[in-house]
Amino acid sequence: MDPTPTEFNIRIAGEAGQGIETFGSALCHIYKKSGFHIFANQDYMSRIRGGNNYFQIRVSEAEIFSCREKIDILVALDLPSISLHQSNLHKNGIILLDKAKFNMTQNEPNYFDIPLFALAQKMGGSELYVNSIMCGIMAYITSAELSLLLKTTRIIFKDKTEEIINKNILAVKAGFDFAQNYYKGKLFKINPSVTIPHLLMNGNDAIALGAIKAGCKFYSAYPMSPSTSIMTVVAHYAKKFNIIVEQAEDEIAAVNMVIGASFAGVRSMTATSGGGFALMAEGVSLAAMTETPLVIVDAQRPAPATGLPTRTEQADLNFLIHAGHGEFAKIILAPGTIEEAFTLTIRAFELAEQYQIPVFILTDQHLADSYKDIDNLEGRNQKMVRHIISKNESINLLNYKRYQMTETGISPRAIPSWISQPIYVDSDEHTEEGHITEDADIRRKMVEKRLYLKNKGLRNEILKQKAFQLENADLILLGFGSTFGVMKEACEKISNHRVGFIHLSQVWPFPTDEILEYLKGAKKIYTIENNATGQLAGIIRQETTLKIHGSILKFDGRPFNLDLVIEIINKAFNK
Repeated sequence: MDPTPTEFNIRIAGEAGQGIETFGSALCHIYKKSGFHIFANQDYMSRIRGGNNYFQIRVSEAEIFSCREKIDILVALDLPSISLHQSNLHKNGIILLDKAKFNMTQNEPNYFDIPLFALAQKMGGSELYVNSIMCGIMAYITSAELSLLLKTTRIIFKDKTEEIINKNILAVKAGFDFAQNYYKGKLFKINPSVTIPHLLMNGNDAIALGAIKAGCKFYSAYPMSPSTSIMTVVAHYAKKFNIIVEQAEDEIAAVNMVIGASFAGVRSMTATSGGGFALMAEGVSLAAMTETPLVIVDAQRPAPATGLPTRTEQADLNFLIHAGHGEFAKIILAPGTIEEAFTLTIRAFELAEQYQIPVFILTDQHLADSYKDIDNLEGRNQKMVRHIISKNESINLLNYKRYQMTETGISPRAIPSWISQPIYVDSDEHTEEGHITEDADIRRKMVEKRLYLKNKGLRNEILKQKAFQLENADLILLGFGSTFGVMKEACEKISNHRVGFIHLSQVWPFPTDEILEYLKGAKKIYTIENNATGQLAGIIRQETTLKIHGSILKFDGRPFNLDLVIEIINKAFNK
């Protein structure tokens, strides 16, 4: 380790089913409450038990946005974890392991042998207490306060019986006492932040809370990782906020239920991954033709087909831009932070309802499952605006035309049963009143309404891009979605060259004019993307005709880490 470290990195590794996520989440809460900044990500296999999973936590004095390649502490809960992750250790890093459990005889300088499973047996004859004991050990090694750990333990197990809570508290104490008595190495100690972070959550938590804040009252989805936890969080709060949550039989049913609920005036949402979105494509076109607001989350994972169900990728960008047969206006938002996952979900509902179009929230497994401390959720006090004719206005409405031609392409939207007249809606081409037609002139005007006129308005809604040290930059990075954090930290840490970045939180409609202005006179332009073909680079060339000098691509199902990106950028200057 650095003689004066400002951060340390922990990796908890073992089999699926060993409670790695619970253990990791507990440590995250302990460090956050201690006043540290956190970034934690998960790497897990698509199986219920077995395999090798890990939960990695980066703890820092300063705010952080990405993961690192090297670690200081490896917690090995099974034997294979030692050989699989030992190469990632820093020079002075340590491995916490149970040699007796693993039938090991060799003794390495960086091994801290703990009779972990024997201690758990003493706690009540069960290995269930292994993680609580290890939490106590980790708290001592990383200089966390025992009192704080005990408070956190009680909060984590608050839904359990008093007996279980007390046993876990005893297990935590047992681990802390063991480490205090037997660990004689250098403690991993850093200074806490001046201000203690308020919240700790992942991207899916933020999307779910954003939907609730936006007034979502109907949620339907078919479980598909990595989007599933959005549904579970919304369901958790469903009773409190009067939300109906429906687990549909498939994605076709889910999207059509959401369209139906939206048509009836209810703010609605569904979430899926690329494979499920493929089934929703016809529903997307139905929403476009009927001009019904539609919000869909696509939490990307590696494809095609089932691909790697629990890994990350950014390869659905082109798919979403061209989603649905026919030509119509749509929006693609790509949050890069936990905070944006919340605010852009609210924005998705607002834009979908204002323009009566499909809006996609493009995220991925990395953002969905990564935990970070945040100060607050901006926009949580924002007032909801409904872009519909009010019930009082609707009562006396005469000669209502659902698809009335307007200068903006946006027709007045009334809710069925709120007016005395019937509202005609059809998936066929239709007149202003909603009646089926094959008139060529009407067809042309309706296409212009749904595509050109709405897109003209959407140009005024394009989000401002995040830009950093572009002036006199030797290289400018461009990315979207979850690459924000690694771009930001890499640009800040590279000292031998001036590297800037542009992050797009809205990918479509593409901000052509803004990007051209930002990149005017740029020396070298690279995109950074979790896909194999450089999809963002292709879109930039298509929309701006700018030359992209290279792309940093990663498509092995794992996210970028800070050390890798810095290494690749430095190599780019040596070409």
